[in-house]
Amino acid sequence: MRFPFRKRAIVLCASAALVAGVIGAPAKLYAHAGEHFSAGEPGDPTKAFRIVCISIHDGKGGMGYTPQSLDVHLGEQVKFIIWNDGIYNHEFILASTVDNLKHAALMRKYPDMEHDDPNGKTIGPYNSAEILWRFSKKGTFEFSCLIPGHREAGMIGKVVVK
Repeated sequence: MRFPFRKRAIVLCASAALVAGVIGAPAKLYAHAGEHFSAGEPGDPTKAFRIVCISIHDGKGGMGYTPQSLDVHLGEQVKFIIWNDGIYNHEFILASTVDNLKHAALMRKYPDMEHDDPNGKTIGPYNSAEILWRFSKKGTFEFSCLIPGHREAGMIGKVVVK
């Protein structure tokens, strides 16, 4: 029996909050010498973070993310728990609009490219992924699905760092 998304999201987010608060197991830290991240940097799992659940949907209502926007404070760490409630593969790529548009052009050349990066994940249907991110730069950034046609179908969200 398939449960409505909202029930799954509540259970998933509540479980993640419990695990993050009680266990606090360190995750892999990424040290990418010279790697450019336009929206900040990979987070430090030994420091406090806020959990934000993002759901991905595709269907009669179109493709998109819920929520579509988020406000964060400069220096804040956010653990994104991303749930794909759709029937297609989707992505969550966190970067500036300019960087995402450049990468989207590359994805049109290599549409089968998959991501498992500090700032982006490819997520299969009815699966989840996590990204721990520290917003170390002020500005407006985005999360987007760069699979050809998905961004154009509305798979763009906004993060405002104040």
